[in-house]
Amino acid sequence: MLKTYTNPEYAYVPSADQGAPATVHHPVIIIGAGPCGLAAALDLATQGVRSVVLDDNNTVSVGSRAICFSKRTLEILDRYGCAAPMNEKGITWKKGKVFFRNKQIYDFDLLAEEGHKLPAFINLQQYYFEEYMIDRALEFAEIDLRWKSRVSKVEDHTDKTTLTVETPDGSYDLSCDYLLVADGANSGIRDMLGLESKGQEFHDRFLIADVVMKAEFPTERWFWFDPPFHPNQSVLLHKQADNVWRIDFQLGWDADPEEEKKEENIRPRIQQMLGKDVEFELEWASVYTFKCRRMDNFIKNRVVFMGDAAHQVSPFGARGANGGIQAVENLAWKLARVLQGYAPHSLLETYNQERIHGAAENILNSTRATDFITPKNEISRIFRDETLRLAEKFPFARSLVNSGRLSTPCDYASSDLITKTNGSGIQPGFVAKDAPIEMNGEKGWLMDQLGSRFVALINSDGVSADDISALSKISDDLDVLEVSAHKQGPNILDDCDGLIAERYALSAGVVYLIRPDQYVAARFEGPAAADVNAALDKSLGR
Repeated sequence: MLKTYTNPEYAYVPSADQGAPATVHHPVIIIGAGPCGLAAALDLATQGVRSVVLDDNNTVSVGSRAICFSKRTLEILDRYGCAAPMNEKGITWKKGKVFFRNKQIYDFDLLAEEGHKLPAFINLQQYYFEEYMIDRALEFAEIDLRWKSRVSKVEDHTDKTTLTVETPDGSYDLSCDYLLVADGANSGIRDMLGLESKGQEFHDRFLIADVVMKAEFPTERWFWFDPPFHPNQSVLLHKQADNVWRIDFQLGWDADPEEEKKEENIRPRIQQMLGKDVEFELEWASVYTFKCRRMDNFIKNRVVFMGDAAHQVSPFGARGANGGIQAVENLAWKLARVLQGYAPHSLLETYNQERIHGAAENILNSTRATDFITPKNEISRIFRDETLRLAEKFPFARSLVNSGRLSTPCDYASSDLITKTNGSGIQPGFVAKDAPIEMNGEKGWLMDQLGSRFVALINSDGVSADDISALSKISDDLDVLEVSAHKQGPNILDDCDGLIAERYALSAGVVYLIRPDQYVAARFEGPAAADVNAALDKSLGR
């Protein structure tokens, strides 16, 4: 039982499907109501696609688990309509400090520039994160959340998937066009289908201790290498909501997990770190080891794997939940367009292409962080320690320090869906950047105008009405968004601080094609509708 949070319980409600005379078919069924399963349901719902979400439990995660959510993830959640309560409850931060033994060696700022709606990171316990996602999901008629519904059997076919669901009222069968699987690192569905997730297990143990205390520490990420209060190991400190502080202690491979989780063994570690006079209450504790691994292929027939079921990383760098939700966003717009007839089924294979690339990048960064934090031999330790000594005085050495390089969105520059073009500004394959705008006399943000649909973003000053009209006629899945200092009206925005022009190199006539996941698909120096149309076709795998 947590001292600062009581897990909600969601009611099991029998489904009408259970009494149907024949197996009921759905376009999309999602297994798992964790962050990735909920994100898939929300993303599809914003695009008008219905889904059934099955979860074998009836509450949110127990314990804080993932706590660190990046600006990119918050931008995605903002599209779903649930980032506001997360930002309000979460602890906003962007600065961090790195310590070696008894001294600070440097600090860093993850979002030094102004002009963004959302912060670099928030720290928020996963149970709040999930609760706010569920609150939002319950507002969508397109989402059918079914609690205490365990999938006991799956059969995959080339044209559909069938499954058996166990409930308190007995079992029933369902079928679907697409089954999305987000049932965690030890995926039962993956096992049922005889699939594997391959990779590396790290022989080290870490203690997570969440403690409730009122402390004078600033809301920053503090990381210690070989501190005097925990010699030869590492320690991480983060602040969460409700005056809960996350402390991670590296323990070593020989540590006994059951012994280390006992409060009488945790308390001395924390008091040695904070001082004997600091009062705190232990909120939650866990000892973990971790793996960096992924499936060779995230899709088998009509079954698509997401989140930890598809790819798993260490906690260093906050790449698990963030990478998972960013992968879901990549999948959802493609699946929506396949179901709606805008794109061929083969478009889904690019989820594999783009997100295996993303998973490989996250695993690489996570593995490098782990190797730096936990050197496995004396030579590695000497290299690490000398790097830390240099980093105190020389900025070049700070780029070599790896205490878990924090999650940033991967690029898709090598994707088959991207139209490669020359020029400055944000390059095709990279995520769009936010900027302040004014639209219809009201202040706002550029990212609020992007996402869920294709957008042609154009500086329309000096561009003829015929050219704008030609762009608008390309597709009913494409919105034209004009940036102009001289026009007013619907879909026309004012670059009030000049940051769109700066960040996008958006001179007169330049047009960007931006995908529904807010990634740049193409950039052209002139508003030729034929070029934009060809880039749109390429983005859809047509």
